[in-house]
Amino acid sequence: MITTLNDFIDEYTQICNMGWIKTHRSGPTGIGKTLEDLLGIVENNIDGPDFGDYELKSCRLNSNSMLTIFTKTPQPQGAANTLRMTFGYSSDAYDNDEKVLHSTLSADRYVAIANTGHSLKVSCSDTKISIIAEDGKEYAYWTRDQLRTAFEKKYRGKFVYAKAHSRGAGANEEFKFVEAYEVSGFDYDAFVSLLEQGKIYIDLRIGQYHGGAKDGQTHDHGTGFRIKENDQSLLFKVNKKIV
Repeated sequence: MITTLNDFIDEYTQICNMGWIKTHRSGPTGIGKTLEDLLGIVENNIDGPDFGDYELKSCRLNSNSMLTIFTKTPQPQGAANTLRMTFGYSSDAYDNDEKVLHSTLSADRYVAIANTGHSLKVSCSDTKISIIAEDGKEYAYWTRDQLRTAFEKKYRGKFVYAKAHSRGAGANEEFKFVEAYEVSGFDYDAFVSLLEQGKIYIDLRIGQYHGGAKDGQTHDHGTGFRIKENDQSLLFKVNKKIV
């Protein structure tokens, strides 16, 4: 069982020397499950250290897979409903004509919303992060202070990022672990810079309640800030290679 960073370095170096290793679970979480098993770390869903003071993260090199950094409903109150009713579209997932709005937005371009004729993008100002339409009108926002508080609270600890090449898919995917980094100190300025560059995306997942007292009402399934898994370590001030 590993309890210190030096323990991790010793064990992980041996794992790197093992070459290609078949996944212990199919799907996006397979890399994390495989590494935890090899290190003897018991899987759990609790936020907090996996060993010592460190939380363990893993990612596939050169992957386009996306990770959710954080989810937060935008302001003002009712913004999710306004977005859905203004830019939403009918979905076969529901047996009525009520609208849904599923889209991945970025700051570097407008994104067309299904067949509605509308487009949305992310806009960054000195005080807030906004969602605007093709006419430049703001429909939702987060203040910069609000986001800074939320993100720094979530990423206040220390992390180890293990990186691996991958090949194959599903239950036949294999990993070759090659390097690891110690990271800490969430860098809000880096977060905003990556957002402005279009390297952090905002996922709108706004639907409707299906059945029950709220049937047909707006349901924000978690408006998420997302990043490619291989870029996540760029969000931290300390980024030190350890293996």
